Amino acid sequence: MALEETLARMRRAEKEAGRAEGSVTLIAVSKVQPGERVEAVLDQGQRVFGENYVQEAGMKWPAWKARYPGVALHMIGPLQTNKAKVALDLFDAIHTVDRPSLAERLARLAGAKGSCPEVFVQVNTGEEPQKAGIAPAQTDEFVAACRMMDLPVVGLMCIPPEDEHPAPHFRMLADLAARNGLSGLSMGMSGDFETAILHGATHVRVGSAIFGARDYRR
Repeated sequence: MALEETLARMRRAEKEAGRAEGSVTLIAVSKVQPGERVEAVLDQGQRVFGENYVQEAGMKWPAWKARYPGVALHMIGPLQTNKAKVALDLFDAIHTVDRPSLAERLARLAGAKGSCPEVFVQVNTGEEPQKAGIAPAQTDEFVAACRMMDLPVVGLMCIPPEDEHPAPHFRMLADLAARNGLSGLSMGMSGDFETAILHGATHVRVGSAIFGARDYRR
């Protein structure tokens, strides 16, 4: 099965990196996947999933969470500020906190609610103008600002440029995290998660390698 093979590849990468088995969390990216594929992976025991769209996640996951105890849902796509309240109630972690306005909105909502999902700050390691994320040079200041707002920042996240080798970006993210006393590194996807594990990833976001190609026409 694709899930079993992905987990086996993760375990091999952990061993190669000299890390403990199971030290990396697999986030199965279920966005735009047919329900039967997601349920098949749930039936195999996978319990951590990632979604890119608040509305889609809200339609799918409350029922699955009721049927499958222990599911954790991670927001891994761009989060609009006006959907922050729904996201706060729906997700267990948000990997895409990428601007002051979103951090401030989450902090206000979390203060009123009395709880908040774990937060990863998204860093635009390639400084690509079309991509979301805090610039590397601004990461220290932004992490400090999030902490001042009492947001539970646990790590950093990045998506390297498609046309560059990911390793330098993973090293950069790891260095930024270490400098800020953060242990979480959300990096690595279907094509490069083994490289990410070698560079310290604690969370890898894998979709097509588990579920197969997405059909956006559905």
